[in-house]
Amino acid sequence: MKKIVQINLKYKVTRPELEKAFLEIAQPVADLKGLLWKIWIINEAEKSAGGIYLFKDNASVQAFHEGELAAAIMKHPALSDVEAKVFDILPKHTKITRGPVD
Repeated sequence: MKKIVQINLKYKVTRPELEKAFLEIAQPVADLKGLLWKIWIINEAEKSAGGIYLFKDNASVQAFHEGELAAAIMKHPALSDVEAKVFDILPKHTKITRGPVD
């Protein structure tokens, strides 16, 4: 079953610096095994950012969680209050509202 991962974090740098850092890891994120897509999010007024990820299964989520990329995010000095949550998808409801999870 596909899984949604929601990551929220606070950042301590300027938005341009954060965007540059995110661009540097965009390809490694894209290369994550089992990742179907990621939406990058930012709220500059609150200095918060993160992403919504769709993984093909729980094993892919677990591999991401235990991998080097997640560890680097968790200990990056420009980031704080990193929070990750894993969700199941309600497929019938999502299909009605055209969620891109098929």
